[in-house]
Amino acid sequence: MRVVTAFAITVLSVIAIILIINFLFENTYKNPKKIQYGVSFSPNYAKYLGLDWQKTYLQILNELKVKNLRIPTFWDVLEKEEGKLDFSQVDFMLDEAKKAQAKVILVVGTRQPRWPECHIPVWAKNLSVEKRQKKTLEFVKNVVKKYTDTSVVTVWQVENEPLISWFGETCDKPDKQFLQKEAELVKQLDSKRPVMITDSGEWGNWTDSLRFADVLGISLYRNIYNDALNLYVHYPISPWMYLVKSGISKKFTSEDKTILISELQAEPWTQNAIPHTSLERQMKIFSLQDFQQNILYAQKTGFNEAYLWGVEWWYYMEKQGYPQYLEYAKILF
Repeated sequence: MRVVTAFAITVLSVIAIILIINFLFENTYKNPKKIQYGVSFSPNYAKYLGLDWQKTYLQILNELKVKNLRIPTFWDVLEKEEGKLDFSQVDFMLDEAKKAQAKVILVVGTRQPRWPECHIPVWAKNLSVEKRQKKTLEFVKNVVKKYTDTSVVTVWQVENEPLISWFGETCDKPDKQFLQKEAELVKQLDSKRPVMITDSGEWGNWTDSLRFADVLGISLYRNIYNDALNLYVHYPISPWMYLVKSGISKKFTSEDKTILISELQAEPWTQNAIPHTSLERQMKIFSLQDFQQNILYAQKTGFNEAYLWGVEWWYYMEKQGYPQYLEYAKILF
């Protein structure tokens, strides 16, 4: 009986402490500071949603007035045939970003934003892991050397959430040593620009990624679909927890490095693919109010910079006759 009572008191004490911290945090951020926003953009995903990716990209720059971008260099697009590199897709995006006086985080490596995560060309899929890693380093080297003198590129992102093992298709097992090798290669090729590595904001430990990087990007999602549980989950995480996790992670590195939100949920996480989910269902899963609440939540974390995840979907919804998401986004930039 005494053990049960002691345990109950401990649990109540922990809950009380969390509630007090929540109260203090909420009062501290009654008027949250404005964050510098950007977007992650995928030509592949825009095409998948039936959009003209180049037209959409130009609208993002010239109509939405986005000045901070995170864009991919998909290996299976740039090097469909071994040794034959086609940079036209990336050239277009960087050239237009320069005209719009925007800044770009350029992602390099095998694992890049958007499903299936690991964008491996067909010819490299049957290689051994060791040989594929060697080819990956060659690809990274080619991309960095190509754009080292491109002023619009301000940050190199090495891989995308590379230490996550539970998400993505055709991905090799997470390899810290190889990730470090990739990051060091990029730094050798370009010592002027910082290297960013990304991690799951909810599930990653952050410390390993932060050790190899100058900048850590974290994802921030509020409502997701969990395949294992077969249901939608709302993360019961308070904004201040990200700041606490940030502080703890920095204790394990030698420098006070930058941490930003590299993916802020601004679209629905659907059970089925977007084109196979009704518009009514999409808006129920992720309403305009959800979008607004996620922005407010991000402001309360205290981070200074956030890249919104879902800009292609805003244009897709506008095309379907629901422009409210895009209209709301316009006030953020």
